Amino acid sequence: MKNNKILWALGLLAFAVPAFGQGADWALYGGEGGRRFSSLAQITRANVGKLAQAWRFDMAEPGDPQTHPLAVGGVIYAYTPSLDTIALDGATGKLLWRFHSGVKAGGPQRGLAMWRQGKQQRLFAAAGNYLYALDPSTGKPLPDFGEAGRIDLREGLGRDVDKVSVALTAPGVIWRDTIIMGFRTAESAPAAPGDIRAFDVKSGKLRWSFHTIPHPGEPGHESWPADFWKSGGGANAWAGMVLDDKRGIVFAPTGSAASDFYGADRGGDNLYANSLLALDANTGKLLWHFQGVHHDVADRDFPSPPVLLTITRDGKKVDAVAQASKQGYLFVLDRVTGKPLFPITETPVPQSNLEKLSPTQPVPSLPAPFARQHLSEGLLTNRTPQAHAWAVEQFRTFANDGPFPHMRLNQQTIAFPGFDGGAEWGGQAAANGILYLNSNDVAWTGGLADSAAAHGLGARLYQDNCASCHGADRKGAPPTFPSLVESALIDGQMAEVIRSGRGRMPGFNFAGENMAALLGYVRSGQDKEMPSAPDTSPGPAYRFTGYRKFLDPEGYPAVAPPWGTLNAIDLNSGSYLWRIPLGEYPALQYPGWADKSTGSENYGGPILTAGGVLFIAATVHDKKIRAFDPRTGTLLWQAQLPYAGNATPITYMAGGRQYVLIQADNARDKKSPQGAAYVAFALPAKVTP
Repeated sequence: MKNNKILWALGLLAFAVPAFGQGADWALYGGEGGRRFSSLAQITRANVGKLAQAWRFDMAEPGDPQTHPLAVGGVIYAYTPSLDTIALDGATGKLLWRFHSGVKAGGPQRGLAMWRQGKQQRLFAAAGNYLYALDPSTGKPLPDFGEAGRIDLREGLGRDVDKVSVALTAPGVIWRDTIIMGFRTAESAPAAPGDIRAFDVKSGKLRWSFHTIPHPGEPGHESWPADFWKSGGGANAWAGMVLDDKRGIVFAPTGSAASDFYGADRGGDNLYANSLLALDANTGKLLWHFQGVHHDVADRDFPSPPVLLTITRDGKKVDAVAQASKQGYLFVLDRVTGKPLFPITETPVPQSNLEKLSPTQPVPSLPAPFARQHLSEGLLTNRTPQAHAWAVEQFRTFANDGPFPHMRLNQQTIAFPGFDGGAEWGGQAAANGILYLNSNDVAWTGGLADSAAAHGLGARLYQDNCASCHGADRKGAPPTFPSLVESALIDGQMAEVIRSGRGRMPGFNFAGENMAALLGYVRSGQDKEMPSAPDTSPGPAYRFTGYRKFLDPEGYPAVAPPWGTLNAIDLNSGSYLWRIPLGEYPALQYPGWADKSTGSENYGGPILTAGGVLFIAATVHDKKIRAFDPRTGTLLWQAQLPYAGNATPITYMAGGRQYVLIQADNARDKKSPQGAAYVAFALPAKVTP
């Protein structure tokens, strides 16, 4: 093989044989086993510096789809910000077809799924609460699937479909003739229960369902109040799943139970929320589980799909599954048994006077955390003396619990790492037992307030459904959670966003008096009319006051750098090979740092190639895509993007050339021009072997 030397140097020869999702195509979300690895080697460490933009497809609309596309047979399958499904020529970027569902939708839609059997193919795409089966050659819905080519994922969950929000963030997993689905839902009540379900790829009929909030008689039911399964929600597999094809096991990480930050109504450990589940792909039967957080009250759900890889432990090859967390932990487990491959200790954690928490939480001995765990005054910003003094003053008012915080009443609690990681949804790349992982390393704060303070209908609806993101004062935490006080949307536009969702926000089924009351409160912060009788509707005693990023007065993180990192972790030993800052603030020269590489928040993950190159974009402020040497972390190449590449790239072959493709947008940087595009890079034709 032409590139044997490169493959040998990385120890990647075992992965060089093309399989489904590898070779010329990128036909699986996250690649085979979630490893984000490609056997392509036309682009190498030696020539990657010659990469140049090959084509660009502008979508002429703002938004944040965060799409990790598919590439099959030289055709790219992807989403627009309004969640139209598109097909592009992989060599030119020319639009081949566009499917508009008629559903008004937006927000993250990170990938698609392709089913193939002989000459039959089906492309599974989503918009809002609907899953569509499309003809990949035309983009038209296949009428034999569900009703006119789609199924409604709200149905079959034991809830009123008009009162729960369900949408897709990550695509389903194809197993034989089924597609196995999770979904995202609201993070406060009412929320849908997070059932994981398998549907027939041809008919759309339900094959099996696994209750992540167990019903009576099912294992784990005792870890909840007896009737919580009837009305409770969350514990949903929103981050994406990974399949072990050989064994027929699907690995599903689950989210927090609703509500995220106060759980007195769901006493107990709350299985199977915040868990990694190993399910029989044929039946949905639980094979084993690992819970990363017991009775979560800090939104510490597993944020990314797991990664399947083979490592060497005690001189033996072991098939493992690695799961990253928002706390900055990496849990490495035996793929068949769920047994930890590095010791995990149940460690005492601070307790709350508002509800009963778990006395301990699981902490792995190795690898060491990939994000800082405890914030102190010595770790506060030194960007300027004034910024440091301000940060110290603020910090002294916060409660500070470490990696397992709980919220206080009328006081802010520090979350470090913040609510957006440690690890985030972009996932990790892996080969030869080495995992490549990018991490956020900034602080956030949050707190609780008395729910009884909301007396009117609009105030109650806002506090129950909106305040957790946009804050009790409606000012949000821009850019992730925009201010509603400064919103330029007129009532009709805002009502449409509430119904359809946008960004991280799910849709809500408000209408009539409820919608009018909510819009009135959002505009003024006051209810136009007080209720004539006391509010007797059920609800939690305390509500989350909103996500607050700990930023200094000029908008930079109030903790010392690095604010984002890229890590190479050898899971054979649990040791780090290298760790570097990822990203920069172009206008900032931080005292004591030799260059601008302070690191920054990053959303999207890396991919790895047999050519010996690690590609990642992800960084919000510098809007770059980079290539690194995976052996050393040395920067090999970088290019400026038109917008921030807050997605995970892919690589594929088309017309004899290897391309690297990234979806970019500025949704997380509202101060920059808004827009979205797909940008492809390749070697100049004369350089291509």
